[in-house]
Amino acid sequence: MDQDLYPIFVIVMALLLAVVFAGHYLIYYSTVKFFSVATAQTKAILGLVLLGLALSFFVTSILARLSENFVTRTLYFLSTLWLGVATTLLAVFIASWVVIWISKYFSWQINLIALGVVALIFSFAYSAYGIWNAYNPVIKEITVNIKNLPPQWKDKKAAQLSDVHLGHVLRAGFMQKVVDETNAQKPDIIFITGDLFDGMDGDLAQLAKPLSNIKAPLGTYYVTGNHETYLGVENAYSALKTTPVKTLKDQLVNIDGMQIIGISYPERGFSKDIGQVIKNLAYFNPQNPSILLWHDPTKIDQVKQAGVSLQLSGHTHHGQIFPINLVSRLVYGKYYTGLHQEENYSIYTSNGVGVWGPTMRTGSRPEIVIIKFK
Repeated sequence: MDQDLYPIFVIVMALLLAVVFAGHYLIYYSTVKFFSVATAQTKAILGLVLLGLALSFFVTSILARLSENFVTRTLYFLSTLWLGVATTLLAVFIASWVVIWISKYFSWQINLIALGVVALIFSFAYSAYGIWNAYNPVIKEITVNIKNLPPQWKDKKAAQLSDVHLGHVLRAGFMQKVVDETNAQKPDIIFITGDLFDGMDGDLAQLAKPLSNIKAPLGTYYVTGNHETYLGVENAYSALKTTPVKTLKDQLVNIDGMQIIGISYPERGFSKDIGQVIKNLAYFNPQNPSILLWHDPTKIDQVKQAGVSLQLSGHTHHGQIFPINLVSRLVYGKYYTGLHQEENYSIYTSNGVGVWGPTMRTGSRPEIVIIKFK
């Protein structure tokens, strides 16, 4: 890591630890109050268990990074899964406290044990749905109107895959499922908009091997996301060498009159003037239709001014787990998910097809996006 980034890293980690510990303390406090935990011994055991669970994500992340094997992957999976369950449980407990405060205002009688039991059942049931949801992406079909669309592109179909996050949890089997479902849609072209890998070391080529079977007559194009910069972009590029996937590194290819632009995610500690990068591309013509592959839904004004017709992004996961999607909405504004068409510019921000951290999706459906052009 660049030494200049150490202070930022320390601050981010301190804030993350503070949030995780505060959340686990509230779970502890709520459990004690709702279930009338009175003995010091039981409180101590509960506190120690929750402390261990709070630390487990950080510990197993380090272990899996140091030695990637079945045991460390399993421990990482369980610890991240708990993080997702804890997030849901915390949200439900907060809602339960709101119910209690309202009941006091109206002088209602609330059975705290019954409320606690309902909170636990709902949290674990909702989390179970979230696990199933994470492994079952849907096909999302959208139609995009592009000015001066070449006749060859009318009614063509493109598939967008974003944020697959192959790594400790989502393995080659998941990638094969995504490839099979994508191929079944018979797209003419495929775009992979970053975070194909999860930022881990290991046999990335084996994880990417199913991409050897991906099929699209006009090709498959890929740009890096922020997680590729964590593992080293050259490692990601190397893993894709034996597949038909073409990597675009701040490059443009013209396919039947459509300008396909791929902008790599900036390395850590750096930024990019996206508008200028696009304008400097050889043979780029803002008067002609174009599709930009750029990992996150940012730099909107720059992209518009450069004359891009359609921007395809991901990164946000639509929050992935409720209520984090509310935070995602605050950070990225209206572009944090879905299709937005504004005059001659359109952007689609995918929910992503994979997950990061907890193998859960309670805030949105994972998706394979099928784009039809008009």
